[in-house]
Amino acid sequence: MDRKKLKQCLSDIGCKEDASEYILRRFESGSMEDMFQLLKRERCRIMDEYHECGKKLDCMDFILRECEKEIKIKNGGV
Repeated sequence: MDRKKLKQCLSDIGCKEDASEYILRRFESGSMEDMFQLLKRERCRIMDEYHECGKKLDCMDFILRECEKEIKIKNGGV
């Protein structure tokens, strides 16, 4: 992987600019172990965001189901 591709990937995953630059410096210096650890941390951050979004979607689905029930009751359905 070249620097340009790595930078684009970091941008695509929403890596913050300071973290991205730090990772890129590790890449350029050949500190792959450090870079690997930083990437694992970023992955954990993204997974936390993923789970938070899942919770929000679960709440939205609950609201939609309840709303749908109310609509059916209002329209004489069961």
